[in-house]
Amino acid sequence: MDAQSYSTALADLRTVRDQIKKTRAALAKQEADRDKLIVRVASYTKAKAERVAQAAGLGVVDVVALAPALAPESLATHDVPQPPAAEPPAAQATPEAAPSPPQQTEAGPAMITAAARPAPSPAPAELEAPQVAAAAQSPRDLPSIPAGASGDAWLAAVPGLASTRPNFTQQARSTVFLDTSTGVLVHRQQTHHLDLGRRTAADILTAVFRTIPEGVERIYITAGDPWHRDADRYPYLRDAVAAWLNAPIPGWRADTGRGRDRMAGHFVHARNPVGRYQREAGDQHVEIRSVGEWFDTDGDDPAVIRDAFVLLWQALRRHWNDAVIMGSPSQTGRDLWTRTIPQRGQYADGFPVLSEELRGLLHATAGQGRNELITPPRVPDDLPRLVEYDRTFAYAKHTWKSPVGTPRRITAATFASWSEKEQMRALYGCGHWQVRVTVPDTWNHVGLLPAPAPGDRAWHYPATPGTTFTTWAGGPEIHTALTNPIQPWKIEILDGILWDDGKPLDDWAKKLKETWTNLSAQAQFHGDPQQARAAHLASRAVRSILLYGIGAFAQRPRMVTGTTPRSMERDVPPDAEIIAFDDEHITWQKPTGFARDPNAHPEWAAAIWSGARAALLTQRHRDDNTYAGALHTPPGSVIAFRTDALYLTEAQNWPYHHQPGDYLLRGHLNGPLPAPTSEEELLTLRDAGRTALTTSQEP
Repeated sequence: MDAQSYSTALADLRTVRDQIKKTRAALAKQEADRDKLIVRVASYTKAKAERVAQAAGLGVVDVVALAPALAPESLATHDVPQPPAAEPPAAQATPEAAPSPPQQTEAGPAMITAAARPAPSPAPAELEAPQVAAAAQSPRDLPSIPAGASGDAWLAAVPGLASTRPNFTQQARSTVFLDTSTGVLVHRQQTHHLDLGRRTAADILTAVFRTIPEGVERIYITAGDPWHRDADRYPYLRDAVAAWLNAPIPGWRADTGRGRDRMAGHFVHARNPVGRYQREAGDQHVEIRSVGEWFDTDGDDPAVIRDAFVLLWQALRRHWNDAVIMGSPSQTGRDLWTRTIPQRGQYADGFPVLSEELRGLLHATAGQGRNELITPPRVPDDLPRLVEYDRTFAYAKHTWKSPVGTPRRITAATFASWSEKEQMRALYGCGHWQVRVTVPDTWNHVGLLPAPAPGDRAWHYPATPGTTFTTWAGGPEIHTALTNPIQPWKIEILDGILWDDGKPLDDWAKKLKETWTNLSAQAQFHGDPQQARAAHLASRAVRSILLYGIGAFAQRPRMVTGTTPRSMERDVPPDAEIIAFDDEHITWQKPTGFARDPNAHPEWAAAIWSGARAALLTQRHRDDNTYAGALHTPPGSVIAFRTDALYLTEAQNWPYHHQPGDYLLRGHLNGPLPAPTSEEELLTLRDAGRTALTTSQEP
């Protein structure tokens, strides 16, 4: 680019900038007009929040926030038990002093207090009740287990529902790999070039079945993202995806499921959607999916991606002779796990499934990865550098111990009656605890425990000295808060759920780790660059199988997505949220609660996530007799947490042995750099740091 082109481009940018400002101003005015209309409509005595939400294209919660009078009576008030007139004196216990690791500083004894139980928050089923606008500005209340027999009933397993080993073999699906940007299609070992027209779902199905008339059941899109072809016509990518999936296709309709496969209908996702179709005449079913569910591609040819799936299948068959690669990593992971359920021993009859109430509690109180950006003045305005460390195959490190069986409830009184040794053993075990936490008065580092923040399932990590908050946390995090290398936090036990320790995931995870190790070695040492790349992609797919397989155990409440013609707007379900609409169709979604799923084990996912979050703070490397993690860095040097990654201002001499959980140096960008104040700014610096590190390592 020359100077004249540069000046012209700057002028174009200014023009676009001014247009964006005008568009935003016009949109803000339209939204204000819409809100005024909602308030006006709400004055009608027979107005219903559901009808108003449909007409406005908003969720019921948004409408009620503007017009609280529209809150359904059953949701506007709750029968919340009142707190007792006076709390009994707290029973205190001081645990045994844990052995001091080499890097730990001198610290006083940890404080564990068994406190009287507070008034219960609304039950999980009530959490989606519309709230007034003020509630959106304050942290949400986490649910509690009801007192007495009604709460004890939550701990009973679902009768007649357990995870058992399957007595059938999954059927493989005939699969093709299609690059929609070039039209290259790979089927088995043959390559075809297709004319995809406008890259609609209809164009893709027509071209694929014209080339391969029979037998195709799964189409993986390797590049091109055809569902984004009209993204500039919609305010959100999700809207564009929904329109692409639901566009009419002559001779086809949305799939309604078949046989053992209960997956039906389209899955609307901004990046990795799934379109499921079946012929109107006959019994032909096909799904269009993104290969991005499995791994990130970097312009890889469809043939290389097919080779990656072949290598993945071959590597899995060394451990499972009936292994089948299913449509997604989560489906594949759970299916492989069921084939490791013991046929003898205590759980030969299956692992029991928790009650729906307890699954709802874990869904509301057990978050996943820690994502936190720390901004000035807690960190310098100008950073000397940004260093990224990422825990390799992190979740595989935390599958060796998991909760099993029917849990016990540990009330504050029960906890107080135990000896110090029993208390520490319980907190180190497989438990989920409701606690009141106080940050030490002299604390000067990052927060240790998650606390509820405004927003659905949002979390933050209080670190201000003297702050007190109530939350739920897993055993690994509680143990870390009490024995961290800087200063123990004060923890008051309000309530808890405790399971027996077991190893339901150990065999499954070991096999996946061995598969990952084997494929990683092939990627490093294979002489053929194409096969080395395929092996690398296959190793990333194994990571996804374990990662998303664990997520699938969490079994969040199901959401059903549907479409209704605009002319039949009244047929939209009254409890549905409109997520997209155009001139012809309304796309909506509605919660349907928890499915009767024999493989629903949110307690396993919660335990692994808690262990991974704790390891971001401190993790021992026994063979090296050292520690790694955020708490082993100077105060003010942690810039961000991002699931398995740490972003620091200083490089660390942490050991790395290519093992699950080890901290891998991923990026290093020298400063001075302005401290990021948004996720976008952080990711920009991250990408620059990765590029800089790669460049510095080149010969």
